[in-house]
Amino acid sequence: MMRKELLIAAFGLISAVAVAGWIRKPEPVPLVPPDQVIQSIEPRTAPVARPASVPQRTYAAPQPVTQTPRRQRSTGRSVAIVAGSAGTGAAVGAIAGGKKGAGIGAISGGAAGFVYDQMTRNR
Repeated sequence: MMRKELLIAAFGLISAVAVAGWIRKPEPVPLVPPDQVIQSIEPRTAPVARPASVPQRTYAAPQPVTQTPRRQRSTGRSVAIVAGSAGTGAAVGAIAGGKKGAGIGAISGGAAGFVYDQMTRNR
């Protein structure tokens, strides 16, 4: 009985780590920490009077707009994602808890597969 509980806890921990890594949005690290930024000291120069220049106008010919069509995920592919997740969940549940565990694993795996399918549908 203790082995099953450890196995369930291990799969739960692995799932939590996987979800945390999948949801994480890393932000770029600045090269210099903000408290160590040194403002450059440059002497200010007096403005010099110059004749105003008129910028030349240039016109560019409009470019044709091309748009590549995005292929939508087919219903069969979505069903395959959900079914594969449900099957994997059932296998893990069967290892951990027999028939009842397989049923619970299939439901939770199918739900997780559906959520994954909906979140990644329009990528």
